[in-house]
Amino acid sequence: MTEWLNSFILGVVEGLTEFIPVSSTGHLILAGHLLGYEGEKASTFEIVIQLGAILAVVFLYKERFYGLHPFNKEKGFAGTNGLALLFLTTLPALVFGAAAHGFIKSHLFNSKTVALGLGVGGVAILLIERFLPKVKKRGVDSLGWREALSIGFFQCLALWPGVSRSGATILGGMVIGVERKTAAEYSFLAAVPVMFAATAYDLYKSRSFLEASDLTTFSIGFVVSFITAWFTVKGFIRLLGRYTLDGFGWYRIAVALLILWLIR
Repeated sequence: MTEWLNSFILGVVEGLTEFIPVSSTGHLILAGHLLGYEGEKASTFEIVIQLGAILAVVFLYKERFYGLHPFNKEKGFAGTNGLALLFLTTLPALVFGAAAHGFIKSHLFNSKTVALGLGVGGVAILLIERFLPKVKKRGVDSLGWREALSIGFFQCLALWPGVSRSGATILGGMVIGVERKTAAEYSFLAAVPVMFAATAYDLYKSRSFLEASDLTTFSIGFVVSFITAWFTVKGFIRLLGRYTLDGFGWYRIAVALLILWLIR
């Protein structure tokens, strides 16, 4: 029962934090520390529940993803043009991620580096919201290859655990003049290919830690993460129609300080 409860809690944490700019990695480290659920098996579990969160976005934006088939001749984020935009956004992270994967896993996945990523990201949110550039692009269909590639390079910042992939892509979009809500929606769409690739790679590397006895525990976390991410993404989009990201910035700084206090 304790394992099931831990699975449920961590599934909720993953679903709540994966697609908003607060770093799911930082929150899973914190939650795992508090629950005493750490180690290689815990890392493998986190990969599985991350997959659940990714699939929630696929289902939420199924029409967008279906519209990416190459026979779709619509303009904007559709057909081969949409696929090309996703490719441009995904490419930088794949290249840099593959090159630095070993170093990142060996040296950057610890509480101090995650806290640093959270804190610096929080300050960045506050500064960007204060000095927000003029909006040039509204709506995902208005984005072109320059925006897609630029957001892709910003996404590379998320290779540092704690920075937050969604935070890096949303803020990156805002910096180059993409409207806040549009940047968030494109961040969700762009998350799918890069996160599927990273999750598949990590799952393959961690396959030796998968056991039949873990099926129930992992399944609970997967389903809970999927459901939680579904509602979180929908709520986050509604929130961006009324508020700025300032609250997330202050929250990140508070969590960073909490992590440093817990590991002191």
